[in-house]
Amino acid sequence: MVVVGPVGRVADALALIEREPIDIATLDVNLGTAMCYPIAEQLKARGVPFLFLTGYDGWTLPEWLRDVPLLIKPFDSAAVIAAVRALCGLERVT
Repeated sequence: MVVVGPVGRVADALALIEREPIDIATLDVNLGTAMCYPIAEQLKARGVPFLFLTGYDGWTLPEWLRDVPLLIKPFDSAAVIAAVRALCGLERVT
């Protein structure tokens, strides 16, 4: 697995999805100037597992994204590692 990114703009992320094979992804919901929803839509359409790392709770997400795993800020690196491992099928998120 190769790490690509970080990417801070929706257009750049969508371009990256088009040109790079993506196995999994982590997304911050609020990218400062836009929300990440178009990125999430493309990842879902391609069957790419992803999770949100965000300050928002799950109920603020659009309904079609509420099944996506999320870690609410603040979180520690162990929680991120566990969540990424779960996306890879290596362990379950608790």
